[in-house]
Amino acid sequence: MPSFVDIIEFLGTIAFAISGIRLASAKEFDWFGAFVVGMATAIGGGTIRDLLLDVTPFWMDNPVYLICGGISLIWVVFFSRSLIHLNNTFFFFDTLGLALFTVVGMQKTLDLEYSFWVAIIMGTLSGVAGGIIRDVLINEVPLIFHKEVYAVACINGGIAWWILSALHVDDFFCEIVCAVVVLLTRFISVKYHWCLPVLAHQQDPQVTVPPGGQPLEDKKEETNI
Repeated sequence: MPSFVDIIEFLGTIAFAISGIRLASAKEFDWFGAFVVGMATAIGGGTIRDLLLDVTPFWMDNPVYLICGGISLIWVVFFSRSLIHLNNTFFFFDTLGLALFTVVGMQKTLDLEYSFWVAIIMGTLSGVAGGIIRDVLINEVPLIFHKEVYAVACINGGIAWWILSALHVDDFFCEIVCAVVVLLTRFISVKYHWCLPVLAHQQDPQVTVPPGGQPLEDKKEETNI
C-alpha cells in the first residue's frame, strides 16, 4: 500500500514528465528524445537530492517511475491537440510538479532527521533541479534564472511548513499547506507580474575623469617585441 508521500511522488513525476515532454515536442524532438527530456525533468531533482542525502535515488527502487514517464509520453502523443488548445498547459503541469516535489523533498529530508533549513533546501532542489536539466537539454535559459518567481515559491512553502510545525500542527496538514503555498505563490506572481529585481549589467566606462581634472581616454599599452 503506497503512502501519501509515494502517491504525491507518482503524481509529481507524471506532472513534471508531461511538462518536459510538452517542451520537447515544441522543439520537435522524436519520441525517445521527448521521453528522455520528460524523465530528466521528473527524476532529476529527486536524484540530486537523494545523492546529497546519501540514499539510493528513489526511482532505482521502483520501476513505476519509468512507467509514469511512459504514460506521460503516451498521454501527450494521443492528446497533443487537446493540450495545445489548453491555455497555459505547460505552466499548470510545471507548477503542479514543483509543488508536489517540494513536499516530497522536505518530507524525505525530515524523515532522515535533518534540520528544517536543510529540508527547505532539499525541497527546493527537488522542485527546481529537474527543470534546470530540462531547459539545458532543450537549449533554453533555465526558468529558475529568470526574474520570474520560481524557486522562491518553494522556499515560501517550506517556511510555511516550518511555522506550522513549530505550532505542532499535524504533518499531513503541513504537507497540504506547503503545496498550496507553492501553487498560490506561482499563480499570483504570474497573474500580477511579480518578479525579483534583475541584476543590471554595468559596462566599464570608456573615459575616466580624475577628481578636478580633465577626462582621460583609456590608452592601450604598446609593447615592442
